[in-house]
Amino acid sequence: MNLSAVQWASPWVLYLLPLIVLPWVTRKQEKTVVWSQFVPVDPVSNFIGVAFKVLASIGLASLIFALAGPYFPEKQVDRIGEGAEVVVLVDRSRSMDDAFAIKGQLLMASVGKSDSKRRVAKKYLQEFIDKRPDDRFGFVLFSDKALDLLPLTYNKDTIRATVDASALGKGLSETNIAKALVKAAEMYEGQTYRGSRTVVLVSDGGQEFSEEAKQKISELYKQHNLTLYWLYMRSITGMTLDAKPGDNKLWTDTPERKLHTFFKSLGIPYRPFEIGSMKAFSEAMDTIDKQQYQTLIVQETLPKEDKSTVFMIVAMLVMLILLLAQLYTAWGVKQAHQSIRTE
Repeated sequence: MNLSAVQWASPWVLYLLPLIVLPWVTRKQEKTVVWSQFVPVDPVSNFIGVAFKVLASIGLASLIFALAGPYFPEKQVDRIGEGAEVVVLVDRSRSMDDAFAIKGQLLMASVGKSDSKRRVAKKYLQEFIDKRPDDRFGFVLFSDKALDLLPLTYNKDTIRATVDASALGKGLSETNIAKALVKAAEMYEGQTYRGSRTVVLVSDGGQEFSEEAKQKISELYKQHNLTLYWLYMRSITGMTLDAKPGDNKLWTDTPERKLHTFFKSLGIPYRPFEIGSMKAFSEAMDTIDKQQYQTLIVQETLPKEDKSTVFMIVAMLVMLILLLAQLYTAWGVKQAHQSIRTE
C-alpha cells in the first residue's frame, strides 16, 4: 500500500494515535524476594511479554486507522485499447423528421414514427456506441446553430442519454453544417493525441460554404488529423453524391454534391455513405466500426478504494492472538493450582 497516496475521511481521529503506548505504561507489580537466585532468568518469557505489548500497540493503531477512514481517491490511468475518439454530428433540421427518400416511394412526413431519419439515426448510433467499449465520444447537435451537447467522454451512460435526447421534439427549418464541422474539430483542441480521431456527420442535406469557412475547416481537420465520414440520408429520390451520365440537370449543382466535392478536396481521409434505408444505415455503421479499430491510449477512471477494511482485519487478528494468549494463561494457572492441591 502506497501510504503517500492515502487520504482520510476523518483525519481528526489520528490524534488518538498516542494511545498506542498504553500497553507499555501499565502498572508493574513488584514483589520482594528474599534471595534473588530464587527468580529464574527466562528469556523466552521476556520475549513473549514484549511481543504481546507490540501486538497490543499494533491492534490499537489499526483500530484508530480504520476509524479515520483511509481511502485511495478516484484517479485516472492510461491503458492501451482498440478503438477511436469519435465526435458525432447529428442534423436536427426539419427534413430529418421525414422518411427516407427512396426511388419509387412517396416521400412523406413521419414525425415521431420509427422510420423517420432521426429515429433511425438514433437507433443505429446507440448500437454503434454499445459495441465500442474503448471509444471516447463527443456529440454535436446542429440546425442553424451548433450545440456541443457532450464533450469527449468515456461515460457510456451519458453518451446514450445524449443520443436519446437528440431524437426528441421536432426539427428546425435552418441548417448550418459549417458551424457543426468547426465545433466538432474544436472539441479536439487542447486534447492529448491518443490515437484515431474521427468525425461522423449524419445529415440529409448539403450546404455551400463561404471561402472563410472552407479555409477554417480545412486547417482544423488537417491540424487535428481527423477522419471524416458523411452518412448522407437522402432527401432527393434517385440522386447520388457523385455525378453520373444521364443525371437530371437540376442535380448538377445541388448543395449535397458541392459539399461532397469540398470534403474530397480537404486532403484528409474521407468516406461518404449514401443512406436510403435502415439496412444501408446499419451497414454504414458496421463499416465504420471495422475501419476504426486502431491502437488507442484509453484513459480509464478508477473508483475510490476504501482501505479501512484492511486495518480492521489486522486489528481483529491481533485481538484474536491476545485473546488466545489470555485463555492459555488462565488455563495454565488453573492447571498449576490443581497440581499443588494434588500434592
